[in-house]
Amino acid sequence: MSLTLIGLSHHTAPLSVREEFAGRVQAGQHSLADAIAAGRVREAVLLSTCNRTELYISSDEVLDNAALIELLPHAPGVPHDTIAQYVYIHHGIGVAEHLLRVVSSLDSMILGEPQIQGQVRSAYESARKLQGDRRLVGPVLSRLFDIALRVGARVRSETQLGVGAASIPSAAVELARKIFGSLKERRALILGTGEMSEIAFECLADEGAHTTVVSRTPERARELADRRAGAAVAIHEFAPLLPHADIVVTATAAPHAVITRELVERVMPRGAREPLLIVDIALPRDVEAEVGELPNIFLYNLDDLHQVIEGTLQKRRAELPIAEAIIAEGAAEFANWYRSLEVVPLIRELRERAEETRASEFDKAMRALRHLSAEDRAVVESLTRQLTAKLLHKPTVRLRDAATHAETTSIVDAARYLFEMKERDQENNDR
Repeated sequence: MSLTLIGLSHHTAPLSVREEFAGRVQAGQHSLADAIAAGRVREAVLLSTCNRTELYISSDEVLDNAALIELLPHAPGVPHDTIAQYVYIHHGIGVAEHLLRVVSSLDSMILGEPQIQGQVRSAYESARKLQGDRRLVGPVLSRLFDIALRVGARVRSETQLGVGAASIPSAAVELARKIFGSLKERRALILGTGEMSEIAFECLADEGAHTTVVSRTPERARELADRRAGAAVAIHEFAPLLPHADIVVTATAAPHAVITRELVERVMPRGAREPLLIVDIALPRDVEAEVGELPNIFLYNLDDLHQVIEGTLQKRRAELPIAEAIIAEGAAEFANWYRSLEVVPLIRELRERAEETRASEFDKAMRALRHLSAEDRAVVESLTRQLTAKLLHKPTVRLRDAATHAETTSIVDAARYLFEMKERDQENNDR
């Protein structure tokens, strides 16, 4: 059995590449379900956030890079050669080590950011919801993600890594403070009502800004705005508000640009244009890059925020050794369990071989002991079963124990040699 991860993130791919993979979870899950039905993979979990797209799979054999790239959901027309430049691939225990760092926010753009744990949980639960013939999650990924989520919770509760940690929206507000100074009485627009928008709204409200929430669903915008006495408008009504705004934070799920250069030039004549900060934290991006070329428009995207937050990380980095130790414990726990899978077929085969031998010898003995009553035959058969179980008990325990150590493969090979059991690959070839 092979455990594999293929992905790309802010570490390996620019925003222009990452956005080609965003918003494809549902279609990706159904494609993966088809791959499972076809026997190409056993299990799969697709994790998609604004900064990463990662596919975790368990399969019967190691898939080559081309096959893995084919499974990774992306926009039509993106060449495989292009994708190959930006992806990373991990196998076996390396997959667990990576996921544990991801869920603990050590691999995030902002160290200690709190959103990633919920995003990992949502990806896992979304995969689990597909049942029946389209089920994505089985024992391997269930164990992996259960351990990962537990480790992430420990890192947050046992370290100060998340105390005062900047999220991406709060980093956007910090950027606004650098440009405007105090945000009290500043006018802000929030486009979108998702988690990132909610955080940005709360941060701006805390700074005393007058904030309007913009959404395709006015009821949802009103619900969010009412929390902090904000205003709410429908998406088709926000353009006239742009000339009066100081700050715009966009985090919609729109598949295309919501703020275009043409729109800005139309509603904000050049001579009357006041400085406007636009922070685009959506993926795909909500704002055309050309908008940033206009006078008095300051446009920042996800990658730009990385520079803004760098200065806030030093204190949280002091917590890294504690977090790394927790992650190492979780990785070791999964590694021990994962290695134990190697001996499961051997133990099953050993028990089957022993039962075949026991049954054969019992039948042979009973042909010579035909005078025994049914009750006596049952006693003898029970005795043979008990003897077989006792003889196999210690070897089974020792095999399982050996599986928790690095020398698992040599122990398995030795056991197969001692009990004259061929390797499964050799048996298949003999057939």
